[in-house]
Amino acid sequence: MIQEGCRFCGTPLQHSFCDLGMSPLSNAYLNNKQLYQMEPFYPLHAYVCETCYLVQLQEFESPQKIFSDYAYFSSYSESWLKHAKAYTENMVERFGLGASSHVVEIASNDGYLLQYFKEKHIPVLGIEPAENVAKVAIEKGIPSLVKFFGVKTAQELSHEGKQADLLLGNNVLAHVPDLNDFVAGMKVLLKPAGIITMEFPHLLRLIEANQFDTIYHEHFSYFSLLTVEQVFARHGLVIFDVDELETHGGSLRIYACHSDNTGKPVSANIDRQKQREIGAGLNTLDAYFAFAEKVRETKRSLLAFLINAKREGKSIVGYGAPAKGNTLLNYCGIRSDFIDFTVDLSPHKQGRFLPGTHIPILHPDKVREHKPDYLLILPWNLKEEITGQMAYIREWGGKFVVPIPSVEVID
Repeated sequence: MIQEGCRFCGTPLQHSFCDLGMSPLSNAYLNNKQLYQMEPFYPLHAYVCETCYLVQLQEFESPQKIFSDYAYFSSYSESWLKHAKAYTENMVERFGLGASSHVVEIASNDGYLLQYFKEKHIPVLGIEPAENVAKVAIEKGIPSLVKFFGVKTAQELSHEGKQADLLLGNNVLAHVPDLNDFVAGMKVLLKPAGIITMEFPHLLRLIEANQFDTIYHEHFSYFSLLTVEQVFARHGLVIFDVDELETHGGSLRIYACHSDNTGKPVSANIDRQKQREIGAGLNTLDAYFAFAEKVRETKRSLLAFLINAKREGKSIVGYGAPAKGNTLLNYCGIRSDFIDFTVDLSPHKQGRFLPGTHIPILHPDKVREHKPDYLLILPWNLKEEITGQMAYIREWGGKFVVPIPSVEVID
């Protein structure tokens, strides 16, 4: 399905934000047999809507295909688990959640977050479309519904008396092609005095920090507060507070409630964040047009570093097999002629190959065995965690390389 109009307001899409060429689905990891089969590539071209300034990709593959057998399990990131636990403590304290509350998470993955509410004896429900991932949550004792979320699912749950006091979603809003149906569904599932929190990478940070590798087919939309406020308002929801987070290179956590809920005054944080976005020009097209050349220069710089390193006889290994890494490697044309292999803690990725580039994914122990000169950190948002875990590469003079926002070598 190729969408020609803005997925929020329907305006025809004609303004390019960032064209990353052709790329495979970033989570379509390959097995040995698939290496010898045709691999589908799709345009990875982000547009900006001239009316609402929603940055978005056209839809080439359905969520049903993308997320039916998903390779991303949230529990393999120690820092993300800490983030989830801190969020739980914060929500319980701020909104007085307890045994009579109901917490519902959309895109609940493997139960990485809801497990902390469950520990506090707060009733929970996860909604997760990827059956293989939801199975892990169910095995942890987290009730999980294997479905895509929208108005239909929300109505079914509401009729069963399963509305939410706290309805949350971390890094799911970007994954939704039918944005209006998704937000309308949240309106249906939320109790009259309930709270919604949504976390998503901040478009302003993407632009400022040159995070073009966070653009991939599974991410249909890229949000500023200016735009997401319009989306929620259309569906009878008001955003009353916002937090800036360090996760995923810089994210926003928005807090929303029903528009007629007068008990939640709008925080000064909202105006402060919108003014910051306006100051950066996110309410004009020019700010979006300037991004593409920064992306091209990053490609040139990374390739220059890798070419020089290989000419000097240096060995390079990757760390991580994240979706963002696959965007970076495919856009830059980096394959096993530059990177011998990459490693990942997730057993669900080990033994497989990166889409497009066919770089093998191995266990992290292979780094000590191989002793590379450089370790290229693909999930750069976990730089501190990874440099701590892999500090031993310094024993043989190994160095870390971080590609975003620009090439950085860490001794």
